[in-house]
Amino acid sequence: MLSVFHPVKKLLKRAPVCVDNTLFRLHYNYTFIILTIFSLLSTSYQYFGRPIQCIVDNPSLAGVIETYCWISTTFTIPSRMTGVVGRDLIQPGVMGHIEGEDAVKHHKYYQWVPFALCFQAMLFYIPRHLWKTWEGGRIKMLATDLIMPTEEKDKRMKMLITYFQDNLLRNNFYALKFYICELLNFVNVIAQIYFMEYFLDGQFSTYGIDVLQFMEMESEIRDDPLSRVFPKMTKCTFHQYGPSGSVQKFDSMCVLPLNVINEKIFIFLWFWFLMLFILNVLWLLYRTLVVFYPTLRLYLLRCRARTSSSQDIGYICKKCLIGDWFLLYQLSKNIDPLIFKEFIIELANHLSGKHNV
Repeated sequence: MLSVFHPVKKLLKRAPVCVDNTLFRLHYNYTFIILTIFSLLSTSYQYFGRPIQCIVDNPSLAGVIETYCWISTTFTIPSRMTGVVGRDLIQPGVMGHIEGEDAVKHHKYYQWVPFALCFQAMLFYIPRHLWKTWEGGRIKMLATDLIMPTEEKDKRMKMLITYFQDNLLRNNFYALKFYICELLNFVNVIAQIYFMEYFLDGQFSTYGIDVLQFMEMESEIRDDPLSRVFPKMTKCTFHQYGPSGSVQKFDSMCVLPLNVINEKIFIFLWFWFLMLFILNVLWLLYRTLVVFYPTLRLYLLRCRARTSSSQDIGYICKKCLIGDWFLLYQLSKNIDPLIFKEFIIELANHLSGKHNV
């Protein structure tokens, strides 16, 4: 089964240069990988059996009925979800019913689960692709030969200081593009939750809460949300013409083995998306404070460059706008701390004019 996940292995490699942050990576890296793995799992029929298996009276029609029930829909009876299995019902939602009197719920989402998960994975990667395009390799270009001490350090240091001086007060748009991508991550999480809600016929928003409440109820009266949203056994009605031209009805029960995996996938995604939503709300509050409070930016840069002089960092921050601070903060993630300390000293001297004295 490890061969199924082999293509995902390459996605686990960390980039040598960091141009974003941990929350950003939660979206385009971890969530993207999780959704990709889940998409592969939902298509791994060789490990979980055929996607649908139906019980029919006529064995010669078994293949036809299974194919028909898979490409059309199966259904359950919502009013027969509770009771003792084997006495009150066969399985939750599966029991004899009268057409036209008992309401039925049709299930057709299972055909689209792999495609939906793959589509979601791509949506989570879009802000990352957009930021890589906008960023254009600037941090990699500036931090080259400064990630670790090298013989080219002094030459690269002068180039970096010259670049920063020449572009001082011109980096706001660079930071703005990154903040737009962070906002897109938040919007994407909300859109994904609404997409799941639509995909599961309005049952995703309360899915996790229903599962937690279900565990505390009595077995005979509790309505299993796992079986309601992802039934393992359903019913299917197939019609064909008989020898005399009359319509014959075949009412079969169908087992959906993959729903054992689907129910775990979507309960995990419910909690994962909830976590992403909460983290993004907190992060946007943090980002708002960063944008509007220069004192916080000064504190963050000091924490990032602890070996550097607080006075030098304070002087540089007074000369910088939000975009310049953002560029410095990104560089501090990718430059060796000792080299970054030297860079801060030289940059402060250049900005104050001491270097020319």
